[in-house]
Amino acid sequence: MKLQPDFSPDTQMVSAYGPGYVEVNGVRHTSACVFAPQQAPKPWGAEHVGALLPAHIDALLLDPLPEVVLIGTGREQHLLPAALMRQLISRRIGWEVMDTAAACRTYNILAGEGRHVLAALMIE
Repeated sequence: MKLQPDFSPDTQMVSAYGPGYVEVNGVRHTSACVFAPQQAPKPWGAEHVGALLPAHIDALLLDPLPEVVLIGTGREQHLLPAALMRQLISRRIGWEVMDTAAACRTYNILAGEGRHVLAALMIE
């Protein structure tokens, strides 16, 4: 019995992560990036929570809007400023803030279920 889901080779999945990097489909990224199952990683520009601006959150609001946005904040979980959270809430987008390792694991689970998830990862 096959237990692994079938993925298109183009489906973006986290293949590895560790201190200072995240690999998506075998390609290593060493700075903040954003990606979705059908969107290859691209630079995000948000290197730490203290540097987040409304424009960084606007960059996550793709067409079509994701069901859920996972924000990885590096080695430790850091909460977002309330004004930035309101940007997501006002668009009725689910979101979760966690450390980057947890965001990688959660992303793979949700993407594997076929959910329209978006990962925005800060890498320390």
